[in-house]
Amino acid sequence: MSFFTVLLVSIVAGFVGAMGGMGGGVVLIPALTLIGVDIKQAIAISIVSAIATSSGSASAYVKDRITNLKVGMFLEMFTIVGALVGAAITLIAPRQPLFIVFGLVLLLTWYALFRQRNEQWRPVAHQDKLSHWLELEGSYYDQAADETLDYRGARAYFGGPMMFGAGVIAGLLGIGAGALKVLIHDLVMGLPPKVSTTTSNLIIGVTTLAGTSVYLAAGYVNPGLTAPVIVGVVGGAFLGTRLLVHLTNARVRVFFLVVLLILGVEMILRGIGGAG
Repeated sequence: MSFFTVLLVSIVAGFVGAMGGMGGGVVLIPALTLIGVDIKQAIAISIVSAIATSSGSASAYVKDRITNLKVGMFLEMFTIVGALVGAAITLIAPRQPLFIVFGLVLLLTWYALFRQRNEQWRPVAHQDKLSHWLELEGSYYDQAADETLDYRGARAYFGGPMMFGAGVIAGLLGIGAGALKVLIHDLVMGLPPKVSTTTSNLIIGVTTLAGTSVYLAAGYVNPGLTAPVIVGVVGGAFLGTRLLVHLTNARVRVFFLVVLLILGVEMILRGIGGAG
């Protein structure tokens, strides 16, 4: 495979990851395996590149004051432990089931969000004591709506343990698990879609850093492939963040749903067919 092929695939992956708050792995892993990379090696490369994707997009979102740093710092404690557990499982797991698990995670996330597709975001009516004590609230200026939105996060006692599960998936599949993180932020903790997406990007970098340590120790990170991937995902993530701030929350969610459905089906079919 050529350097430029890997670079182009990585640019697209970074763009999609930043737009959906998912990390580029949801596109990068299927694409790398299609061009002949072993799935475990693709997972290892992806989880390294997710650090770059998160850094590229999260820095822009923090500058725009959309990311909620307090929410991110609280939930990172759970995702780090989960990522270490997930990466250790991947090292001993058979390859073919990884395709199927990857696809099922994406489709289950798609289903949960699809059920909410026609519901507009509404501010949390009651903030529980733990979330209030952690100060999980904030505001940001929405360029698309031309207004400042105030919000409060809730149910931190559910969000934390569920983020451990998202961390396991991140380490297991090398995808950053941004899809699950956005889902937890959105449906469980009541954050606006843009805050969910941007805060997810922040958390992804820390989560994947933990998982990367396991793959590095096992020798699955190929420097020759990792270099163009990192360059590509950083460039794609920058483009994605520049576009996202001008879109409405509804359009961000639609984009997210389309990507999840296509890739989820594709990975399951490949797993059943014996790919990898």
